[in-house]
Amino acid sequence: MTSPRASTKDATDADGHDDDERTPLPRRTLQQTPPPLVFQWIQRSENPLVRRLAPPAARAERATTWVMRLKPYRVVQRYLDMDGNLLAAGISFQAVFAVFAAVYVGFAITGIWLGNNAEVFQALVEIINRAVPGLIGRDGEGIIAEEQLSSASLLGWTGVIAAVGLIWTAIGWLYYTRQAVRSIFALPKVAASFFLLKVVDLVLALAFGVLLLVSATLSVASTQALSWLLSLVGLDGTFWLTAGSRMVGLVVAVVVNLVTLGAMYRVLSRIRIPWRNLFGGALLGSLVLSLLSVASSAVIAGASRNPLLATFAVFIGLMLWFNLVSRVILLSASWIAVGLEDQGVNVRTTTPEEQAAEEAAARRLLAEVELREARDARRRAKGPAVWFARRRLHRAEEAVAEVDRQQGAGSGGPVTDGPVPPHRRRS
Repeated sequence: MTSPRASTKDATDADGHDDDERTPLPRRTLQQTPPPLVFQWIQRSENPLVRRLAPPAARAERATTWVMRLKPYRVVQRYLDMDGNLLAAGISFQAVFAVFAAVYVGFAITGIWLGNNAEVFQALVEIINRAVPGLIGRDGEGIIAEEQLSSASLLGWTGVIAAVGLIWTAIGWLYYTRQAVRSIFALPKVAASFFLLKVVDLVLALAFGVLLLVSATLSVASTQALSWLLSLVGLDGTFWLTAGSRMVGLVVAVVVNLVTLGAMYRVLSRIRIPWRNLFGGALLGSLVLSLLSVASSAVIAGASRNPLLATFAVFIGLMLWFNLVSRVILLSASWIAVGLEDQGVNVRTTTPEEQAAEEAAARRLLAEVELREARDARRRAKGPAVWFARRRLHRAEEAVAEVDRQQGAGSGGPVTDGPVPPHRRRS
């Protein structure tokens, strides 16, 4: 069977005209890269020196094929095919501005309650610093001083206007994150009202803030409960209390990341992911983010080693950190997407009209492929085979015309019931 692409030029020469109505074949995406052709060249070569490379080349080909079938390889390949690095760069750029807005507005709204709960305030600061290293600190160590957050207020017109601008910046990051995640799943933009999406993003941002407050409260309560239990056995104020507190903080961070990623993939991005696949991908991303938070000091230190960047070390480190986090988010999404493809699960939701249009386009594509192959067969036919090639070409032309008539009737456009145009009958 001759390739449709290879026979396009030949079919044009055989008919004596350029058929501008032909529909080009769609570009295939997410295609697994085949093994290098050098393996086949070595195996087919008759040169004795080259043939000596055949055994190791065969082993290398088997190893390459095995690696390409592994899920981690296919996850990374999908991430790269969908321009994951570019998407991660865009998300991280927006996150730098959104994080300041979210922190200021969040502490300003909850400042009245947090002012009377110093332990919850410190626990919330620790959770945020675990998610964004070096963001909040004391004595000039962090980008944002704790004193500024404790005195943040939205009272007055200036505060209200600033809050509106900051909230708009924060929810803008959610918009770009939604588009990036959907791109990894090869899905189009959400077909919904612009203002409706902004309202949903605002609600999700508020829900995330509530989640941070709840996690901070649970962290304080868990630490106090652990301290009370250790005091019963005489271990209060020892190494075990410190280790237990850190373990509680790490568990809380994993749970917060798990819930956040799950909501990001299913609710924010509006993708109907089965719960089992969603839990596996979100848990993987949560564990990786928690491990990165443990090694976050290395990221900040790496940015401050360059003397030219010493003045902006914190901001450069913040950009690097957000870029790493964005890549983890998109790689976890790619992990879910590859798993769904392996199971044959389609997460794309289409209306009946869109489904009918896609089926019609598929029928048109098949008819065009058959027409190109029939033209190529007619051009190559000789002797008695010419009669059969003409019959095949005639049937292929009628099939294309029938698809065109059906599409015209379905769209309400003009329907051509006449015979096949003369130039199509040319053989």
